[in-house]
Amino acid sequence: MARFFINRPIVAMVISILMLIVGIVAMLGLPTAQFPNIVPPEIKVSATYTGADALTLEQAVATPIEQEMSGVDNMNYMYSTNANNGETKLTVNFDVKTDPNTDQLLAQMRKGQAEAKLPSEVREYGVKVEKSTSSPLIMFGLFSPNGTYDNIFLANYCYININDQMTRIKGIASVTVFGAGQYAMRLWVKPDQLAKLNITIPEIMNAIKAQNTVNPAGQVGSEPVPAGQEFTYTVRAQGRLQSEEEFGAIILRANPDGSVVRVRDVARIELGAQTYSLEGRLQGKPAALIALYQMPGTNAVEAADGAKALMATLKERFPADLDYVVSLDTTLAVTEGIKEIQHTLFEALALVIIVVFIFLQGWRATLIPLLAVPVSLVGTFMLFPLLGFSINTLSLFGLVLAIGLVVDDAIVVVEAVEHHIEHGLSPKEATFKAMEE
Repeated sequence: MARFFINRPIVAMVISILMLIVGIVAMLGLPTAQFPNIVPPEIKVSATYTGADALTLEQAVATPIEQEMSGVDNMNYMYSTNANNGETKLTVNFDVKTDPNTDQLLAQMRKGQAEAKLPSEVREYGVKVEKSTSSPLIMFGLFSPNGTYDNIFLANYCYININDQMTRIKGIASVTVFGAGQYAMRLWVKPDQLAKLNITIPEIMNAIKAQNTVNPAGQVGSEPVPAGQEFTYTVRAQGRLQSEEEFGAIILRANPDGSVVRVRDVARIELGAQTYSLEGRLQGKPAALIALYQMPGTNAVEAADGAKALMATLKERFPADLDYVVSLDTTLAVTEGIKEIQHTLFEALALVIIVVFIFLQGWRATLIPLLAVPVSLVGTFMLFPLLGFSINTLSLFGLVLAIGLVVDDAIVVVEAVEHHIEHGLSPKEATFKAMEE
């Protein structure tokens, strides 16, 4: 093989140029992550049963879903976590060779079969099926430097103004906001009043559902109309309730004497958080944490850079006394690894130039290993897509080790060729002799 390329140097140069071009193209399109994709894909099924304890969740929600999910194609195992805050999460682990998108579709179908067995409150709240990732790609901490805002305001600011825009970034699979629950109208009932008026909690819930609705009221003056009717009016009725006073005015019961019992008579109403089981803090101050999870097979560095750029843009519209920091960035290991490879490559090339020039005393001999090293390393990326590799810390570490081997081989071959030329052989014969050795 060596003799073939030595006799045809133009072919060797064309192949080297093609390897360089294809390697660069492949490198630009490779997914980038901290670690190689060796973790089996997991699908997360989450549901909420407001007010239920862990045992009730297990019996009424987790068990029906697990029964239908059992036996789904290519599943390794599954496990569920039930909490006393009414939230349940079922994690289904699939074979590492499967496609996460296909796994999600299979899990979605099995979840649909289990929905008929779930309580109506769970179905109304919604059962979500998402691709699960073990750890966030990047996290931002939103805080108030002077303590103007509490963590409830900060978390809801993230939900309203940041969450949706983050999910549209290329490479981001999901966004989770930690720190506090979303805004909710909370009713703190008075048990003594309920007992005195003989009112139950389900009655309060049913009254709220019946009177806190969107009511389409139709139109006035629409066709068919008598002659002379020239205008059609759209009627807008009051929709969902928004303030504590409006919720307090909900009627629970109308008594025979004409009096009515309202929600404010049996409960204290306030605008608070949906759940108080979370509290975010950053350096001792109230904060909201925005965790971004990477979509499998995407470029982690590109996704993280897009998230940082978006946060910088959103910061221009932040209210006074609101700021953010990057709390966690897992792409630093990859970016630092790429920088180390660049430094190592430049250092290796500099050493090659110095060593070869000092010992061989010729720029032509120095130029050969100087060109061979980049071609060999960049050409390696050409095989990454075929082997399913990504740019990660392990592959970059392997390239760093390979730089030493490539540099060593280049120096040895050039030195052997120069040695045989000094003994009277022609450059071509000296190259044949060096390669045979």
